[in-house]
Amino acid sequence: MVRPTKWRKIENLPHITHFVPSGPEASLSPGNVLKLEELEAIRLKDLMGLEQEECAEKMEVSRPTFQRILISAREKVADSLVNGKSIRIEGGNFTQNICPVRCLNCGKEWIESFENLEKIQNGEYLCSVCGSPKVICGKTCQNRACRKRCWRQGMTER
Repeated sequence: MVRPTKWRKIENLPHITHFVPSGPEASLSPGNVLKLEELEAIRLKDLMGLEQEECAEKMEVSRPTFQRILISAREKVADSLVNGKSIRIEGGNFTQNICPVRCLNCGKEWIESFENLEKIQNGEYLCSVCGSPKVICGKTCQNRACRKRCWRQGMTER
């Protein structure tokens, strides 16, 4: 049985998601699709200059998995540059931490991922320390970490 793919943590969603080379032959060749986790790997390793171990920790994957993601990304970018292909950035198996949350019962505060927002909203998500369902936006949120997508803004104790 195949193991399910682990979600890769990314910090930034790109504003520009399509790059097209200029020139008469540019539109003739098919483009490459760069997954969001591949872009994050390039950003962490090549742009920020972090060591692979640090990059893997930030993306919450093993170092060999990070290496495979980075190799795939570099191959696609190199193919696009050398052969005049476009690059489209989309898809992948990723998550983005978007909001600090806090337990009203014990006061524990942590960052929560997009995939658990619905569970928190429905009261199905429990604090890992005390088991309470009273989880709200953390006091440091102030709508910054959420990128103005915080559905819990202004919530009070349940």
